[in-house]
Amino acid sequence: MTRWAVVLAGGVGSRFWPLSTPARPKQLLPLVDSEPLLSNTLARLAPLVPAERTLVLTNAGLVAPIAALAPELPNGNIIAEPRPAGTAAALAFAATAIEQRAGRDATMICVHADWSVGNPTEFRRRLAEAASVAERHAALVTVGIVPSRPDPGFGYIQPGDVVEGDARRVVRFVEKPTREVAEQMVRDGYLWNSGIFVWRAGDFLDEVRAHTPEVAPALAAANDITAFFAAAKSVSVDVGVLERSARVMVLPGDFAWDDVGTWASLRRVRQRDAAGNAVAGAVHAVESKGNVVHAEDGDVVLYGVSDLVVITRGGLTVVTTVDRAADLKKLVEALPPEVRDRP
Repeated sequence: MTRWAVVLAGGVGSRFWPLSTPARPKQLLPLVDSEPLLSNTLARLAPLVPAERTLVLTNAGLVAPIAALAPELPNGNIIAEPRPAGTAAALAFAATAIEQRAGRDATMICVHADWSVGNPTEFRRRLAEAASVAERHAALVTVGIVPSRPDPGFGYIQPGDVVEGDARRVVRFVEKPTREVAEQMVRDGYLWNSGIFVWRAGDFLDEVRAHTPEVAPALAAANDITAFFAAAKSVSVDVGVLERSARVMVLPGDFAWDDVGTWASLRRVRQRDAAGNAVAGAVHAVESKGNVVHAEDGDVVLYGVSDLVVITRGGLTVVTTVDRAADLKKLVEALPPEVRDRP
């Protein structure tokens, strides 16, 4: 029995415009510290799973940059999805690749490339425990994060009956509730849906065949990646598999996890100065607090302002508030192409 890591590293991360572009998406950017998010992810996994058993699924145009970023990965371990087809299809294709290389009992530890984890040692310990539970119970296991706040931007998991230790059956998944509902869920012991999934390749494929008509027919074409993704319909693994399966369990995780989803999230995951400013680059903040600044070129001076997001790149400066930073998709759509589509 072997354990494999699967890293989902597709997408652009448009909420990190103007720094993130199709050629330089957020997973290749140093947003939390001086290293790209994907480098941080691979470094966290390395003590648990070797590079030769680590697969990275990404966009076709990012294979070369990722290979340069992570030369320790074998060429065949960077898998280019011909088109976006949702996480259910991506993980099903990864499961077939692992099954072919290592057999149906090989265990998959599935993560995303755009997270911040403050305690990597505890992160790895929990992943290893989730793998053991998945192997003993032929289960699909997710690690739900113990909430640090009632965040309506996350999905939630309701834990149910105890299986063993602190592993529980999953009662239901709830997608991005209102703040009031999120507050009640936190009080009731719900966990954040992190997107950490652990299962044996064969068990997962069995559940896809049984419950996921959007993807199951594509499995017949698993030896042809183009045909596989052409046949698969887009659906998330949460909706397409986990919400329909009776074999799902959850373990709580508490290792300072956060989703690096918007500029505002950097105020939680970056090191901050005494006034709570999270900055990168040449930034001078005077009588200013709670700001997020990313200065890729030039100097940025803040004076007497709070809760702003300021990004400079290649002669373009974007200024918004922490509260509005999640709406950058709307902003980008309203801009003229010569501004929006800068390389």
